[in-house]
Amino acid sequence: MPHTADVAIEVWGRDLAELFVHAAQGMFSLAVTIEPGAAVSASREVALSAPDWETLLVDWLNELLALQDEHHEAYVDFEVSLPAPGQLRARLQATQAYRLNVAIKAATFHDLSITRDEQGYHTLVVFDV
Repeated sequence: MPHTADVAIEVWGRDLAELFVHAAQGMFSLAVTIEPGAAVSASREVALSAPDWETLLVDWLNELLALQDEHHEAYVDFEVSLPAPGQLRARLQATQAYRLNVAIKAATFHDLSITRDEQGYHTLVVFDV
C-alpha cells in the first residue's frame, strides 16, 4: 500500500538569496545523485513573486521540482537574486546525468518559518515524498 511521508532539511544563509540557494541545493542533494563529471546540459531562468518570503521559498522549490519533471534534469548551480520583497529571479544550470534517489512530491508549509539572527537566516523545509 502506498505510504505518504515527509522529510525535512534545515537551511541557513547569510542573506535571503543564499538561504534560497542552499534550500535548492539541499533539496536536490536529497532527491538525486549527480554523476561525477556531469556536464551542464541546459540553462534555465526563473522569475517568481509571492506575498511573503515563506510562500516565495515554497513556490521556488516547487517550481524547481516542476522544471525537473518537465525537462528530466537536475539542477547543479543556482544564481538567485531577490530584487524586491517577494520577488525572485534565478538562473539555473542543469544536467541530465543524474540518478533519482527520492521522489520529492512537493515542498510544504508545514512548520515553515524563516527566522533571522545575528548570523543570517534559518528555516526548516519539510518535503512531501
